[in-house]
Amino acid sequence: MGVDLRHGGNLQAAAVRLNCRPSQLRDASASLVPWSPRWQQIGLNAWRDYPDRSQALLRERICVLHGVEPSFVLPGNGAAELFTWAARDAAGQGLSVLPAPGFADYDRALRCWSGGSRQQLLPLVWDKAFPQPFPDPGEGSVLWICNPHNPTGQLWSRTSLQPLLERYALVICDEAFLPLVPNGEQQSLIPLVAEHSNLVVIRSLTKLYGIAGLRLGYAVSQPQRLQRWAEWRDPWPVNGIALAIGERLLSSPRRYHRWCERVQPWVASEGAWMHQQLAALPGITPMPSAVNYLLMRANSSLVPLREALEQRYRILLRDCRSFEGLGETWLRIGLQSRRNNRRIVRALREELQRSPLA
Repeated sequence: MGVDLRHGGNLQAAAVRLNCRPSQLRDASASLVPWSPRWQQIGLNAWRDYPDRSQALLRERICVLHGVEPSFVLPGNGAAELFTWAARDAAGQGLSVLPAPGFADYDRALRCWSGGSRQQLLPLVWDKAFPQPFPDPGEGSVLWICNPHNPTGQLWSRTSLQPLLERYALVICDEAFLPLVPNGEQQSLIPLVAEHSNLVVIRSLTKLYGIAGLRLGYAVSQPQRLQRWAEWRDPWPVNGIALAIGERLLSSPRRYHRWCERVQPWVASEGAWMHQQLAALPGITPMPSAVNYLLMRANSSLVPLREALEQRYRILLRDCRSFEGLGETWLRIGLQSRRNNRRIVRALREELQRSPLA
């Protein structure tokens, strides 16, 4: 089998391909906070008992964070599961407008329901000042937004997004990375949900807490829509362990905000440092980013460079050929600790000295 380009973080497949253990790999292909909370013992009930199908306690704790009623919150088996139900709604509304380059899972979800779509081509050069106005998406019935945008790292302003709620029958806004962005919550659309029945905001706890294996996200929308989704899905979409850990992570707004206050300065400092280091490499142009990943481009294919980093240094970078409109001259790097970011930069520099870009 070839390299799976649809998503980063394919550690097991990469380890098989490289004939090594997953623990030997430094994964910068997935964009996760490089540390996770220390867990206290999780009670036996989380393993033994069926999980709460209503996710009542977790919903209550999420609603406190965002100032909404519990009926406006629906936890899910990661954001990906929730995209599937958003896409079922979207397919019934008409043509979806998908940003390109963009996360491939939106299209995957739409294809589950034979939903029609067209691409909104985003400019591939942008300013370093954030937030930025969202480009005019053009005609369609449903608009999919990612804020901050994956893979570019652009942060869109709420003032430019709000008028779009009057133009589209349904707006789906993926805010998976927004809590990682300094002052990012000021651009969230969650405060607009109560007044707009056509708005869905999807969040993920995966990125913020580095818990991709647990699969835990949530949607914020008006209750009628979320009740319909709840009737479509499996009986126990969120497992008991994920519920227990989510409840503990979000046990108080103060605890949540304290974690964000640790993550956001790291994003700002490591992002600025990494951008500076990449800009000094011959033939590489890093793009401005508001979040914990950076796109870099070159004038020739970066596939050999990515493969060399895997084979010689056991470092995984994100191949961008799954992002429509990017191709093999682009790579994405998920920020790591300073020590591991230095390791990545050193490996890139050594490899570029060995095999300069055309």
